[in-house]
Amino acid sequence: MMVMRWRSFRQLPVAKLSEYHSRSEAMGNTPRKIVVVDGVFDPLAMQRDYQVQSMQGHTNFGATANFIGTMRDFNEGDDVQSMVLEHYPAMTDKQLNQIVDEACEQWPIQNTLVVHRVGEIFPSEAIVLVAVWSAHRGAAFDACRYIMEALKHKAPFWKKESLTTGSTRWVEENTKGY
Repeated sequence: MMVMRWRSFRQLPVAKLSEYHSRSEAMGNTPRKIVVVDGVFDPLAMQRDYQVQSMQGHTNFGATANFIGTMRDFNEGDDVQSMVLEHYPAMTDKQLNQIVDEACEQWPIQNTLVVHRVGEIFPSEAIVLVAVWSAHRGAAFDACRYIMEALKHKAPFWKKESLTTGSTRWVEENTKGY
């Protein structure tokens, strides 16, 4: 039996990229922006704003690939009403930069934007944005996928779910990407 879940969207103010504190600036040779936000964000607007700010005048990129992850209202067979994501900023920043560095070693990436949410999150809200710019689509797709999968398995974020039953639990491992 398939159950349809309809949730109303919370209407909250959404800030622009320039209003968030970036915990990382460009490292290595490849430009990047890594941002951890505590609040609702508009991933497509942030991607657009970052591209305008960081790639103005550049005409050598032919592909942009992105991934936007949102919170779903179920996990491990239970209905989830919210989740709190916690992190240790210095450790998270170091690991996210290392992941982007690894992707840059494997593919010819021209720019990267990673935005990750912390704090209380509700179903349908964006949790993560990974955007990669490259000259060709293959590199952009592959690097974007790599960064997202590595982020899910290596980045130090801790998730505590609040279930509709009133109980809470820590998520012990992330779901498989495939």
